[in-house]
Amino acid sequence: QVQLVESGGALVQPGGSLRLSCVASGRDFSIFPMGWYRQAPGKQRELVADINKSGQTSYVDSVKGRFTISRDIAKNTVYLQMHNLQPEDTAVYYCNTKPSLREWGQGTQVTVSS
Repeated sequence: QVQLVESGGALVQPGGSLRLSCVASGRDFSIFPMGWYRQAPGKQRELVADINKSGQTSYVDSVKGRFTISRDIAKNTVYLQMHNLQPEDTAVYYCNTKPSLREWGQGTQVTVSS
């Protein structure tokens, strides 16, 4: 059974930083590209960062230079380091494969507000 468990979200002030973690289990995730997605209120879920099994990364323009995705294959864990957070980064953040599986975790809430 696939499980994706995200953590690390919080309420932070603009300009702050957070590190999100995602532990994946239930299949061999090491062979899949992994991504961090987010869904803001009233908006569709979007892919913001992804990393393949070789460590190559890509980012949506709005987070380039501020977010860094990484993975620890041995731990089946994916991370998202976020710096200089802005109110428009407020969303529920999820991890999944890229493209995504049918299953999703519960996500972790990131709120950027003063």
